[in-house]
Amino acid sequence: MPAQQALIALLVPAPLLARAMAFAASGLQAAIIAGPALGGAIYMAGATAVYATCAALLMLGLALTLRYPASCNDPNATRTPASLANLTAGVSFIVARRALLGAISLDLFAVLLGGATALLPMFARDILHVGTLGLGLLRGAPAAGAFLMSLALTRWPVSRRVGPMLLWAVAAYGAATVAFGWSTNFLLSMTMLAISGAADMVSVVIRQTLVQLETPDGMRGRISAVNSVYIGASNQLGKFESGATAAWIGPMGSVVAGGIGSLLIALTWSKIFPMLATRDHLQSVPADPRKGL
Repeated sequence: MPAQQALIALLVPAPLLARAMAFAASGLQAAIIAGPALGGAIYMAGATAVYATCAALLMLGLALTLRYPASCNDPNATRTPASLANLTAGVSFIVARRALLGAISLDLFAVLLGGATALLPMFARDILHVGTLGLGLLRGAPAAGAFLMSLALTRWPVSRRVGPMLLWAVAAYGAATVAFGWSTNFLLSMTMLAISGAADMVSVVIRQTLVQLETPDGMRGRISAVNSVYIGASNQLGKFESGATAAWIGPMGSVVAGGIGSLLIALTWSKIFPMLATRDHLQSVPADPRKGL
């Protein structure tokens, strides 16, 4: 993931990076939606056919990756010696830039508190009473919402008021999670999950584009690696938090409390990271010396 994110920024001009991030995300979400159905269809020919298809697709992906233009390689790049300072260079870079720290940590805590996917089997069986087919639809709803939003962002990228838009997207994610937690209607629950996926996609595209544009080429892989750690930690720890809280106050209480937590995180981050809350452009606009700024 760090290498892939760093390559996108090298392949695409900065003004088109937000659209490229959204387009790449749409491919991922389409695979999340269609992959299980396609895998089930292939499984009719046996498990061997499934694994053979996976191997063939991985080899195709490798072949396409090897076709990256040589211009992606910096001829002046040098390998830095291994040291503790180099090991922590990505973290130090993010901590020193408050806008990046705010954007990355915002996603970490919002997903940590607001994730509801781990509890979907409980909602499908005990609350919505929809069985396995309903569970499948519930699982696919966030990806469907994210897919549609990624297509919209590819056509109409966010270019102004990116900081407020990021915070509002996290707030919308939390509000949709709260509504899902309270809902006992299957269609309403699916709709709220789709909205949460769409809001999360807005947050993801803005955050990833902001990170890539604010990072110099020599640090881009390291920053993407730190970002990947944050993403992985929030997803896995969020599932643990959801399960532990559900054992204490039940699945509905767990999801509602998590959604409220995401709302509070968005509000808190707007106060402690004002440079993020007031950020207008994705890319820092250089000061105009003629205006004395």
